[in-house]
Amino acid sequence: MKPAILIVEDDKGLRKQLYWALKEEYEVIETESAIDAREKIRKKPFIKGVILDLHLPPEPDTPQEGLNFLSYLKNFHPDVGVIVITGSRTKKAPTKAVEFGVEDFFPKPFEIDELKLALKRTLHMVELKRKVREMQKQLEERYTFTNIVGKSKKMQKLFQFISKVASTNSTVLIRGESGTGKELVARAIHYNSPRKNALFVPVNCAALPETLLEAELFGHEKGAFTDAEYKKEGIFEIANKGTIFLDEISDMTLRMQAKILRVIQERTFTRLGSTKPIEVDVRILAATNKNIEEMIDEGSFREDLYYRLNVVSIEIPPLRDRKEDIPLLAQHFLKKYTSIHGKKIKGISREAMDELCSYSWPGNVRELENVVERAIILSDREVVSLEDLPPHLRSTTIQKKLPLSSIEEMEKRLILDILKVTGGNQSKAAKILGVHRNTLHRKLKKYNIDS
Repeated sequence: MKPAILIVEDDKGLRKQLYWALKEEYEVIETESAIDAREKIRKKPFIKGVILDLHLPPEPDTPQEGLNFLSYLKNFHPDVGVIVITGSRTKKAPTKAVEFGVEDFFPKPFEIDELKLALKRTLHMVELKRKVREMQKQLEERYTFTNIVGKSKKMQKLFQFISKVASTNSTVLIRGESGTGKELVARAIHYNSPRKNALFVPVNCAALPETLLEAELFGHEKGAFTDAEYKKEGIFEIANKGTIFLDEISDMTLRMQAKILRVIQERTFTRLGSTKPIEVDVRILAATNKNIEEMIDEGSFREDLYYRLNVVSIEIPPLRDRKEDIPLLAQHFLKKYTSIHGKKIKGISREAMDELCSYSWPGNVRELENVVERAIILSDREVVSLEDLPPHLRSTTIQKKLPLSSIEEMEKRLILDILKVTGGNQSKAAKILGVHRNTLHRKLKKYNIDS
């Protein structure tokens, strides 16, 4: 189906010229007045682009009628691309059209071929803008507080607290054990804040050595160090007007902590290899799973940075302290991964759910998610059963019924099945099994398994 284009032009000769030039590639709809154009847009919402003359009846001597229609389009039909054409020689009309957000502007007379190229560019541009808005909407919906799963009193209090924090510009320190969902909370804060239309950039401070982390955060000039072959903007520049999430900030060196402190205090930084300060407007959210107060006493974390970060502190409770959320979370992950893996699993058996609820979950929500995904991958039934859970979760049930040799044989068979699923990838296998990779290595050695 051809994309539909509306031509709003009171010059019949030019209107017909445009019609014949565009009809091979587009469904062309014509009109000579803004009143009729509004009606056509209302009745035909599939119109993708408008070629608009500003000088229209009933007052063709002024651009006002065209500008009024342009304002209507940009307010009520933002996904329609607009190219303005006009014979006016004054700068007032073009300037006003640009203020309304017109995609392109052509003074009369113009080359038809140039207009055709501009029209293609305009339609591509508005389609990209539409996709960006749709992605933004999906992100906002995904990271609403209602999508952080939890009905326990502790989580409900947490939701109420972070909903208040989100609307401010305060620096926030998010605290909690590994796997509790600190980044999810940080994203929820950003996408429910006035900065939601700007970037959210997460940085894992524990994943990079100091020199690389500094270059990533602050950027560098060409020649700043051996491999700096070009100038590079850092994350603070890229995220300007948005939010930076510094995950595991307690793993930063004292030198890097000093640089972060300066950004928070002065709202400026310098690229590596430069002495010119760059102003920046970012909101900083930080997270840690360590006891920063103890680190301050030990001298491994700056006390002044702690007070700058700890303007608002959010503590995420571990999963073992909110076990009433486990069934809800398990069903949430069941729905998610049955869709991803194309399985027709309807639920989790009572015995399996009882075992999930009785486990201590040292890896918190992340560990529960891995366990549910693993069970879905392995299960060939309509309901996840006790046998689909990893052996270390079945200690209170299966291990009482089976001799040690049977348990070990089951565990060996399970490891072999998972390695087959992952193509021998031990890291993926360990994730699905819900164990550390070192634990898997010991099991492989114990059972003489060559992956």
